[in-house]
This record gives sequence, structure tokens and C-alpha cells, in this order.
Amino acid sequence: MKRLLIPFAFFLAASPCYADIHHTISKSTSLTVGGAQTHSKRIGSSFAISGSGVDVTNGTTAGTISTGTITSGVYSPGTIAATQNATSGESFSFSQSYNQADALATSAPTTGAVQNFSDITSTAGGTAGSLAGTITDTAIGLTAGGHNTTAIGQIINEIVVK
Repeated sequence: MKRLLIPFAFFLAASPCYADIHHTISKSTSLTVGGAQTHSKRIGSSFAISGSGVDVTNGTTAGTISTGTITSGVYSPGTIAATQNATSGESFSFSQSYNQADALATSAPTTGAVQNFSDITSTAGGTAGSLAGTITDTAIGLTAGGHNTTAIGQIINEIVVK
């Protein structure tokens, strides 16, 4: 029996293992401070009038609609009076609408400040403040900065065995 164990001992002995092991650690930090920006749109004036079965006047002349005035880029419609031109009780229609424009700016806008326009988006400039980022092999340390800042940290640990 002992003679049989000797040949089998070679089979039980550890054989060498051949393998490729590749280990990669990638680290990155991105710190961003946003710039100030302002986007604004100035809306213009619009005026519409329509009617049937009415007489109109600008207050002075019958059958006339005032052209209005424009001051600092803003249209102001003139006075319009409408009276029914048929017998009382008969059908008529009259409609008028007006959207006032934003006033023209008299100076350049201040970035990050809100102006008097109808459609505006304003973002103040970022400040780094205490914005910071550190990365070791096992930990990410990010410190928030002031407003309009971004801090991103990343660790990629890859092990490939073939």
C-alpha cells in the first residue's frame, strides 16, 4: 500500500499556477467655479382692436383711432371710444387688447443683477471660498466652495486576472 502512495503523491503535489494579474488605480478630481451670466429678453408692445357695428372716435374726431405715442421705447395707445352705431339692442362687437413693452435700458446691465425686463435669468459669479478636493488610494475628500461651484471626485480600482 505504501508503494501506491508514492506515485499518487506526485499528483497531490501543488503544481505552479501561471496567471497575469493587472491592477490599476485611477483617481481624478474636478473643481469648477462658474462665471456670472445674465440672459434677458425685452418684450415689445402689442396693440389690437377690432369691432363691428360700432362707431369709434379718438375723443376728437369721429371714425378715428388714435395712433398713440411711443416714449422710451414703450407704446401707449391713445384714447378710443366706441359707441353702437345701430339701433339700441342690435348686435355689435368690440374688442381691444394691449401688452405693454419693457422700458429701454438706460445703461448696460450688471451681470448677476436682475433688470426690469419681463424674461430674465441671472446667475451670480461663483466664488471658490473653501472649494478643495483631495484623493488618496482609498478616500475622497471634497470641500464645498461658495455659490455656483462644483466639486467631483472619482476613484476607479480595477483588478484583472487572466
